[in-house]
Amino acid sequence: MKRSPSRLAFAPALALAAALVLDACGSTPPVHFYSLVPPPAAAAARAARFRIDVQDVDLPAQVGVPQIVVRTGPEELVPVETRRWIAPLAEEIRNALSVDLGNRLDAQDIHGQAYAAGDLPVYRIGVAVQRFDSALGAYARIDAQWSLSTAGRPGALSCFTSATETVPEGYEALAAGHQRALAHIADAIAAAVSAVRQNGTPPTCPTA
Repeated sequence: MKRSPSRLAFAPALALAAALVLDACGSTPPVHFYSLVPPPAAAAARAARFRIDVQDVDLPAQVGVPQIVVRTGPEELVPVETRRWIAPLAEEIRNALSVDLGNRLDAQDIHGQAYAAGDLPVYRIGVAVQRFDSALGAYARIDAQWSLSTAGRPGALSCFTSATETVPEGYEALAAGHQRALAHIADAIAAAVSAVRQNGTPPTCPTA
């Protein structure tokens, strides 16, 4: 059976197209994922003395994307397609603060869980990130407005903390810098919670 000339001419073109598709797929750079949640601390289990409720975090829209957004100039931000957060950034920040505060205060985070009045005291923590800057080989900066209130009691403390960490080159170093910046913010919140537990609402925001 003879093949028509048109079919014979089309066969090599089809093979070339398939090869190009396979080559393009093979050359696609891999996507790397990063987390802000620190590794679990090796500490003995303790009974929680009280509870915290770390609320969902507010985040600027320009960085609330799956990609890591790096600053390349005073007015330029670039999302990097091959470098992403393992979970939505607002969720990563909330989870990181939950772990940091739980470790510092020996407290249980019950966010999203029902609890009854008369249980252990519950301290509600709200966080609104105003700035989340990532500059490769330079710095990781987080500015956050946060609030602290006690469930069932009127009034709330509202404070601002800014944390900037110098970082070397590389995305792992950048993510680690943001982890340290969040730990600094957690230190300030933990100091406020401790002050409230000891003396009532502190008159001024902690300087940590």
